[in-house]
Amino acid sequence: MRAEIISIGDELLIGQVINTNAAKIGEMLNLAGIKVVQVSTIADDKLSIINSFNAAREKADLVLITGGLGPTKDDITKNTLCEYFKTKLVLNQEMLENVKAIFAKRNIVLSEVNKKQAEVPENCIAIKNNNGTAPGMWFEVDGKIFVSMPGVPFETIAMMENFVIPKLKAEHDLPFIYHKTILTQGKGESDLAALIEDWEDSLAAKNIKLAYLPSPGMVRLRLSAYGENHAQIIKNVEDKITEVLPTISKYVYGFEEFGKPVPKIESILGNLLLSKNKKIALAESCTGGYISHLLTTVAGSSAWFNGSIVPYHNQFKNELLNVNNKIFSTAGAVSEECVKEMAEGVLKKFNSDYAIAVSGIAGPSGGTEEKPVGTVWIAWSSTKETKTRKFIFGHNRERNIHLTAINALNGLRRMIEDEGF
Repeated sequence: MRAEIISIGDELLIGQVINTNAAKIGEMLNLAGIKVVQVSTIADDKLSIINSFNAAREKADLVLITGGLGPTKDDITKNTLCEYFKTKLVLNQEMLENVKAIFAKRNIVLSEVNKKQAEVPENCIAIKNNNGTAPGMWFEVDGKIFVSMPGVPFETIAMMENFVIPKLKAEHDLPFIYHKTILTQGKGESDLAALIEDWEDSLAAKNIKLAYLPSPGMVRLRLSAYGENHAQIIKNVEDKITEVLPTISKYVYGFEEFGKPVPKIESILGNLLLSKNKKIALAESCTGGYISHLLTTVAGSSAWFNGSIVPYHNQFKNELLNVNNKIFSTAGAVSEECVKEMAEGVLKKFNSDYAIAVSGIAGPSGGTEEKPVGTVWIAWSSTKETKTRKFIFGHNRERNIHLTAINALNGLRRMIEDEGF
């Protein structure tokens, strides 16, 4: 079964509201074995809606529509559906009782405008909204299914979970779709593609599709397959992952199961530290405490995170971490010498097993020909050794801070696992 998601709302087009519905619905459909072929966002305009419906029915078996079902005049979806499916609005008694119950619970007088929420097209199956007053509507015409739902996310997703997905599964023989994603850090998309080119070419023989999903500092490799034999599909994907790991293990920090939260590098590092009963401390200059923030978003981080120092000025690098003042006049604060002493200093001060230190030029100003904006030094220290590495990221301050944090955390993971640099 092929599906299209149509989101209606001027607020989505102008960026006033983020379209979270489409992403969540797409995920739910994939988990149910339904392939999404297109996602469209359109205006609250009758002609745009009708044109989108016509285009969608040409390429999809299932069309899911969100938005435009409120009681005000700017919400025109319901009337447009009536025109499109050549029907009329009728009062649905079950939906009316639902609206009355919601207003009674809130101790609000039910107005005539709100009563109109219980009106639905005569030839649809009305879907009860347990979280609001606007019902959903299910149409089946010429072998095509159209489902219209309100745009409020928690109302939409509840309808999907409680009615739409169960009905689709009960009435259709849906295939099994499996996604597994390899999480990598430390290698760019094009370099990674060159590294696994032969392996990627071999995926077609197992009907597996590979997608590269790059983001700042990371590349996710998503393997996808679908069919009837659940066990065989999963085995094929897992076997191919096992096959490629020796080639890219240096860059792999975890795996993502589709439909589940994406594992974050800070959580993976925290679990690693916890499993080894080790502690970490940080000395952050250019990131200003951002790495500490990431670590403390992990529940239970107090078990392995001892603390941090943010010595933004050189005076405090010296006073708090014993960085030799001569370094500032010779190598400078953004240097291998500086971060090495910062890391070793914070390791001792917090009596930790591991430490990370960062110093750099986040930008947008402050760069020189020798040290351009985006230059960052990172040091990783343990009770046995200290490793350092220089990075040159770019000119965007926010991105530089994020990239510094990701590389710092993954570098420590690799150090702990003795994977080398």
